[in-house]
Amino acid sequence: MKSYREELWFEVPSRRGFVNITPKVEAALKKSNVSEGLCLVNAMHITASVFINDDESGLHRDYERWLEKLAPHAPTSQYDHNNTGEDNGDAHLKRQIMGREVVVAVTDGKLDFGPWEQIFYGEFDGRRRKRALIKIIGD
Repeated sequence: MKSYREELWFEVPSRRGFVNITPKVEAALKKSNVSEGLCLVNAMHITASVFINDDESGLHRDYERWLEKLAPHAPTSQYDHNNTGEDNGDAHLKRQIMGREVVVAVTDGKLDFGPWEQIFYGEFDGRRRKRALIKIIGD
């Protein structure tokens, strides 16, 4: 069995944003030379997420509004976590909702997606460097 590991680095300039990382994951898969197996992609920060959905701007705006209703950024005093001197209590909750990781089957050397599926990095407390891990295993 083969194993391949790669890190993707991000610096989202705003507090929140979504980045389609599918092409980067596909490039890593090609480098791995794995034709049958599994591909794990996970955020390595507790205020970021990796998820699968459609690459449609309206959906991304819907996510933004929905997440802000569920865990609004302001007032920052509503989060006990922010008593530590941070202002990102909402980002931890948003990450919990959107998830830490995805696993995609690899078949014939390709990500085995359903229609319209793409992999996204979701940032909820940006403006600094963060990373995601790609781990591919198989034959």
